[in-house]
Amino acid sequence: MGLSTHVLDTMHGKPAAGMAVALLQKQGETYQVMKSLVLNADGRADAPLIETQDLRIGLYRLSFSAGEYFRSKVKDLEEPLFLDVVHLDFGVSNPKEHYHVPLLVSPWSYSTYRGS
Repeated sequence: MGLSTHVLDTMHGKPAAGMAVALLQKQGETYQVMKSLVLNADGRADAPLIETQDLRIGLYRLSFSAGEYFRSKVKDLEEPLFLDVVHLDFGVSNPKEHYHVPLLVSPWSYSTYRGS
């Protein structure tokens, strides 16, 4: 299954439908964009971010546009937002395994874990 993600909006208790996400891979000292997408009604990408056969050992980053998402859902958020873009940096050491990187997020906090 390669690499997948999903996002839960913990402020509203539902999937973060419509949140923009970018996948980047570290190349040298910088990260290069591999893919940009918008999450579906279930807060998921419509397809794996990287298919199993294309997943490689390396360092990756998922950038979640949480600020943009919450600005569209919540009136009167204080500016500047506490969280704007949430970057999750992670490593892939065994590309034969499935890497699922979920995000649980509100305007003031987030958490993640390696899912299955």
